Amino acid sequence: MNPKLVLYSYSACGTCKKAIKWLCDKQIDYQLIDITITPPSKEKITDAINQLGSRKALFNTSGLSYRKLGAKNVQSMSDQQVIEALATDGKLIKRPFLISAQGHILVGFKQEVWEEVLLGKS
Repeated sequence: MNPKLVLYSYSACGTCKKAIKWLCDKQIDYQLIDITITPPSKEKITDAINQLGSRKALFNTSGLSYRKLGAKNVQSMSDQQVIEALATDGKLIKRPFLISAQGHILVGFKQEVWEEVLLGKS
């Protein structure tokens, strides 16, 4: 078993279910957190933006929360406003949101990326 990962997920999210199944199939231990109840902290969101090189990559652009906010509003927000919005409404965040034991942050589920980061396969 690997050291514990933290997986922010939403129970109704099909992509999250695939990610959880993959982690279970690979026997990777993880801590599951409901992203709608407990979104990642501002610090973790800031780390994600820095790692991913883009704040846009963190947004669940197909979600209702994002559509209510509006793409134009999101684009005009400062980095601080983006971080505040994401830390307040977990449904704005692309799911699943994973933090590896080494601090790598992954958003969405792309099996090949997860294998590379979590299993060291390339």
